[in-house]
Formats: sequence, structure tokens, C-alpha cells
Amino acid sequence: MSDPSPIADGAPRPLDPRVITVDRLVGAINAVVVAFALLVALLIVVVAPRVADWMKPLAALAWAAAAFAVAYRAYRWPAVAYRYASYRVDARGIEIRRGVLWRQVITVPRSRVQHTDVAQGPLERRFGLGTLLIHTAGTDHARVQVRGLEHATASRIRDHLLPDEGGDAV
Repeated sequence: MSDPSPIADGAPRPLDPRVITVDRLVGAINAVVVAFALLVALLIVVVAPRVADWMKPLAALAWAAAAFAVAYRAYRWPAVAYRYASYRVDARGIEIRRGVLWRQVITVPRSRVQHTDVAQGPLERRFGLGTLLIHTAGTDHARVQVRGLEHATASRIRDHLLPDEGGDAV
């Protein structure tokens, strides 16, 4: 059976847009944890007998600003990071581009691939996404991840990157 859309056509492809929602949910969970930890610290400052009364409103203001900053980053950053993330698969291997401030291009030739996995966390599974894990021969980038792929796409890339029958990847 022929695949209607070959995965190894060499065209740059964006990640699945559902990764923005998943990353926002993870960010919201992290923001709640950080805000709670900062709230505990604020309560300690407020009830501490040696803290001047004029510092207590400043501490509350600092807590509110920090909680807002963490929540804003959790909401806004995934969409920004999504714009700068892509991958390209061709007959020779895979190229992964990511990074907003520090951009990174990782090229993994098929000849260096030792094995591949597709992993899903609970949120990825809920949204039909997966993470492609590529284990390579060598020390630099010996384990490369491509997050935010549709699960079926990650599986197709995994199958493509595996060495041909009878060949040894190393």
C-alpha cells in the first residue's frame, strides 16, 4: 500500500499546533506550583515579627508581579516557541530546528540512528501527540527528541529512520 503523503519528502514541516495547548497546560500547572510556593514564602514574611510593616505590602506586590509573570509566560511562550520549531525528513535523515533566543539546528543522519522510540505523556496522549526519541551513535546529541508531533506522524518518522533490512546502522 502506497503512502499518500510521503514523510521523507525533504519539505520543512511545522509541529502539530495542538502542542501549543499541551505546553500551555503544562505551563499552567507549573505556574500554580510556583505561585503556591511564592505564596507560602509571602505568608512567612507577613507573619514574621521582625519584618517591618512597610515591607509587607511590597512583598505582596512582588508576589503578585511574580505570579503574573509566570502565568503570562506559561500562556504566551508556547505560541512563540511553536513559530520557531520545525523538522525536515529526507532519505538521508532528519533535521530539527528549534529555539527562540538561541536557535538550534540538529541533523541526525540515518546511518547514525541506533534505535528510535515514540513516547506519550498523559497530556500528549489526550491530544493525540507524541514525542519521537532518536538514539544515535556518538556522544553529542546521543538522544534527540522531537516533541509535538502527531502520534501517527512520529511513528512514520520512527519507521523511516530505522535502518533498511539487512543493513546495520553502525
